[in-house]
Amino acid sequence: MLLSEKLPQIDWIELYRNLRQTGAQFGIVFGEVTLLSNSRMALEASEFARDHGQYDRFHAGLFRSYFTEAQDIGQMEVIMKLAGKLGLDTDDLKIALKEKCYVKRLEGVNQEARQYGITAAPTFVINGKDSVVGAQPIEFFRETLKKNHSRGL
Repeated sequence: MLLSEKLPQIDWIELYRNLRQTGAQFGIVFGEVTLLSNSRMALEASEFARDHGQYDRFHAGLFRSYFTEAQDIGQMEVIMKLAGKLGLDTDDLKIALKEKCYVKRLEGVNQEARQYGITAAPTFVINGKDSVVGAQPIEFFRETLKKNHSRGL
């Protein structure tokens, strides 16, 4: 689905201008993403990568594929290409995806998120008490962490 159709109220030109400006400070390049991918299969593949010690690299690759290269991470070929680059067994990954081996694990994660009242990504839960929703400035994180520290959490 096109992002502009799903979220027509957003000024995408301004949003990407801000993302590019902020991302540049951290060496992150944002491309022109126009598609809202169905990331379910990518999430399942991420769990496969986790079980094979490649979660962080796979996750970073998905981020780059989607946000920098504007690829549809809901497509099998995109997922397999990334998995192959990381040396993951793509035949085993295809089987795991076909057999939905990671669906229950992801359902458990979703259930836990609901228990915390999480409805958006990213959301960062701090000490099981406070949460930071969305891509917030670093100062917001610092203030939240200070608040937790001063309460002895």
